[in-house]
Amino acid sequence: MGKLKQTLKRAGLNTFFFLLISSIALAKFFPEWGTDASPLPLKFLTGIGISIIFFFYGVKLSPQKLKEGLSNWKLHILIQASTFLIFPIVILILYWIWGEEGNYLWLGTFYLAALPSTVSSSVVMVSIAGGNLPAAIFNASISSIVGIFITPVWMDILLPETAISFDLTNTFIKLSLQVLFPVIIGLFCHQYLIGFVNRFQNSLKNFDQAIILLIVFTAFAESFAERMFEGYTFLELGSLGALMLLFFLVMMGLMYWLSTLLRFGRADIIAVVFCGSKKSLVQGAVMGRVMFPDPTIFGIILLPLMIYHALQLMVGSAIAQRLGDSKSK
Repeated sequence: MGKLKQTLKRAGLNTFFFLLISSIALAKFFPEWGTDASPLPLKFLTGIGISIIFFFYGVKLSPQKLKEGLSNWKLHILIQASTFLIFPIVILILYWIWGEEGNYLWLGTFYLAALPSTVSSSVVMVSIAGGNLPAAIFNASISSIVGIFITPVWMDILLPETAISFDLTNTFIKLSLQVLFPVIIGLFCHQYLIGFVNRFQNSLKNFDQAIILLIVFTAFAESFAERMFEGYTFLELGSLGALMLLFFLVMMGLMYWLSTLLRFGRADIIAVVFCGSKKSLVQGAVMGRVMFPDPTIFGIILLPLMIYHALQLMVGSAIAQRLGDSKSK
């Protein structure tokens, strides 16, 4: 049994993955628990939880390490360009060619493309694969902060073409209050609280995951309550999964090609491939609550990101493990 758990963990099929699936199933059978009519104040709790998550994220950021990471500018530019330029442009081109106006899955795919990179999984996979770990930490951290500003701007480009109202100024204000300010306060508290964060790292990780599960549950509960998924067949959802897998592999391949074109070393190539191809479910979930005021469509918009998140964990973990094994030989 222990060996099976270890194999599943290497493939990205960890406890959190199964809890995500369970939260969607729970929302399907008990949608009323996650709506405004619920007797449980789940949305209020998630709002507070989001600010706490980003406060401790700010605490984890080391001002000294951020300063030290500025020197490798070519590497940083490529990773950030991949995250915030190449990803959205690829999806925009595909949308203009094959996109269907009013299709929320297309909108969700573009939202996925506009999001920042992950922090924890990118750093862990770069470490396992034997890549440039300081560069991974620097870029994942910078990406999360920059995304607070860039992601809403990208969404402002596409959302006016849809039936969804979007107020860019209001979105900036809400994200600043709920996400950016807690990060800045946490950054100033780094030297005082970093010992506490290191001591209770596992507990804080469990708290982060609990808040994400609440966001996913409430988002899908609202969508199921309004029967938003009834227009989509299993074939369409299966095709979406296949396209997300192809998208992930294409982006990894593109990052590898660009890195070799710039003549990066092995460690830097690994950092680019993993940091430049990832997308953050944490920020996608929390920022989406602000950017999409209609909760009934949020579950559908979140679906491409959740599928991509699961695939980047499973496929990315397998590739990282293979790279790490090849280095040790």
